[in-house]
Amino acid sequence: MNTILLEQPAGSSMNMLVVFAAIFVVMYFFMIRPQKKKEKELAKKRDAIKKGDEVITAGGIHGVIHETSDSAVVIALESQAKLKIEKASISIINGEGADPRKK
Repeated sequence: MNTILLEQPAGSSMNMLVVFAAIFVVMYFFMIRPQKKKEKELAKKRDAIKKGDEVITAGGIHGVIHETSDSAVVIALESQAKLKIEKASISIINGEGADPRKK
């Protein structure tokens, strides 16, 4: 009689698998998919960069685009210094989101 009470109910591992699959689907639609969409949008903006655009790099450097090439750009800083950086390191273009007073 005791062994009957200790046995696993039939199908419990299948229920667990369904729960994990449901959690993964929810995580995909609420976390992974929006992030990929945001990355695609930023990549489009990076490809459309032109001279005169204000940018902020991932390291926090603010500058204005001076020259562009396929994978790199030259930005001019306020101190008249110029830096050559990779397009992938640009995180904000045209200063959007940088200063809420500009909106």
